[in-house]
Amino acid sequence: MDLEQARASLAPVWGRSWTLHVERGEGAYLFADDGRRFLDFTCGIGVTNTGHCHPAVVAAAQAQVARLIHGQANILYHDPMLRLVEALQQVLPPTLDTFFFANSGAEAVEASVKLARQATRRTNIVVFAGSFHGRTVGAMSLTTSKTAYRAGYQPLMPGVFVAPFPYSFHYGWSEAETVQFCLRELEHLLHTQTASEETAAFLIEPVLGEGGYVPAPAAFMQGLRAIADRHGILLIADEVQTGFGRTGSFWAMEQLGVEPDVVVMAKGLASGFPLSGIAARRELMQKWPPNSHGGTYGGNAVACAAAEATIRVLRDERLIANSAARGQQLIAGLRELQGRYPGIGEVRGLGCMVAIECVDAAGQPDGALAKALTQVCFDAGLLLLTCGAYGQVVRWIPPLIVTSEQIDEALAIFGHALAQIGERVPPMYDVTQDPLYTIHAHDSTAPTT
Repeated sequence: MDLEQARASLAPVWGRSWTLHVERGEGAYLFADDGRRFLDFTCGIGVTNTGHCHPAVVAAAQAQVARLIHGQANILYHDPMLRLVEALQQVLPPTLDTFFFANSGAEAVEASVKLARQATRRTNIVVFAGSFHGRTVGAMSLTTSKTAYRAGYQPLMPGVFVAPFPYSFHYGWSEAETVQFCLRELEHLLHTQTASEETAAFLIEPVLGEGGYVPAPAAFMQGLRAIADRHGILLIADEVQTGFGRTGSFWAMEQLGVEPDVVVMAKGLASGFPLSGIAARRELMQKWPPNSHGGTYGGNAVACAAAEATIRVLRDERLIANSAARGQQLIAGLRELQGRYPGIGEVRGLGCMVAIECVDAAGQPDGALAKALTQVCFDAGLLLLTCGAYGQVVRWIPPLIVTSEQIDEALAIFGHALAQIGERVPPMYDVTQDPLYTIHAHDSTAPTT
């Protein structure tokens, strides 16, 4: 079978923006089989935070393969998992001291929900509009970022309720007005749809991922924590994409001044090896009956060795600080481009989790522009992804080892793409003077109390 036949035998359910056959990865770059080099600002969707094939991670995995590849967690303890626990305890709040390991973000999300239901003896879960928590039936039931992820799979898991997320650009209000509205609507939901005494947890991404790379304001997260405490509801932070330095701090919640009851982790945890987990207080974990949850491969020895090495690299090479600095550089560069190209409606992000939202001349979401921009960037050797309900958001996910020169290179490519495509809306065109300008993202009207 040749390569073309093999490609044709892969399920088409994997949607693809382009056909790219990669032979190897190194640092911030991927190398294709035809000799092309790509600056990878996708990181496998936020996975390879330490870059492709970091030598320390490779060495740890290679050494572990020769000792023990798989040791099932119900049957035995192994050193890589225990060392990983010690490493995680050094980077998490001291109260979040007990762990369960799985393979994927979706599995870890479902584990957090099962823990919350067992620990509280309540049934219902509140999620937030635009969330992405995974593709298994349970996690998909918690996901509201795009109908494509749910269409054709109904009915979904019951007991899930959706509250508004403070997406100020979408609502067209100030951050303070949006936070006020969202907290008020959450309280209203607890009085109209799921009573507080039957609500086990609030599950939230500190920064929306697939929903558009939208950071939650600190005031909202602090208000959410207060509501949870008032009603005895657990707060679960889905840090699958935001954790491990992605947002310029080890955990996004650190910047928001809130300590959750449960943290969900995956993606950047093991630099590409399949590993996920949850961390919670010991008193909560002790309410999870033995054998009421589990998994064959969770806490795989090789993946745990890679994860422990990943945490060491993040700390020793000061990649968290680099994430913050390079993110500021990237946001500044994108905002300079925004001043010249009104197709960029907003630039936002934390650390190296950055996005631009594309809008058309009427100020409405422009998925076609976002798609065209990523295609031109691909042709020029820069890999970027889109997200958002309309595919209107271009997201920037560079590895945390990225240099200032590589950020500048990416900005130059993106600026070229804007110049090439943005002729439909000429640079410096004042879209607010257009009679078709109707976007509520710039409307001063806000909800009143």
